[in-house]
Amino acid sequence: MKVQNIKDVNKFFEVVDSCAGKVELVTGEGDRLNLKSKLCQYVSLANIFSNGEIPELEIIAYEKEDIDKLLSFMING
Repeated sequence: MKVQNIKDVNKFFEVVDSCAGKVELVTGEGDRLNLKSKLCQYVSLANIFSNGEIPELEIIAYEKEDIDKLLSFMING
């Protein structure tokens, strides 16, 4: 799923952390980063979030419940 305009980064990571299954960020180069890893959250995404503007990201979740959580976050903020 494509996500964009994430205003509350901490809440986004809380939602990711609450997911039961694997949640991945797909980089522009096609690499898949495990967003459940704190290291990936803080190191790999630091450049994306550093300027306060978050471009469109591709996120992959494998469990339906996790997809629903992420979609709810994107709709409701």
